[in-house]
Amino acid sequence: MSPISTYILAFLIGGAFCVIAQLLIDKTALTPARILVIYVSVGVLLGALGWYSPLRDIAGCGASVPLVGFGANIASGIKKAVMQDGFLGIFKGGFTSAAVGCSAALVFGYVAALVFKGKPKR
Repeated sequence: MSPISTYILAFLIGGAFCVIAQLLIDKTALTPARILVIYVSVGVLLGALGWYSPLRDIAGCGASVPLVGFGANIASGIKKAVMQDGFLGIFKGGFTSAAVGCSAALVFGYVAALVFKGKPKR
């Protein structure tokens, strides 16, 4: 596959995730927090069923960067940990696979809080 078609597929599939989320915000009473949970849960489900890997192979970062990719990452970590550690892997695998992303979010969030002055929502 050529780089241009890879970029186009990443844009289209990642954009489709964004369009669906925007439609859910505009057309339903769901809050953004609930949509976030739905996206992560759908990612876990798709990852657990083995359907997310082919999508990620086609769309690249258009599928792996959004919240659905985070959920699929958690599911793959749980699968690996269950294979290695058995039942305890259910509890440990998601944390291990998502630790770097969560740590980065904490560090960058802290830095942003130091650099910018937050204002309460009115």
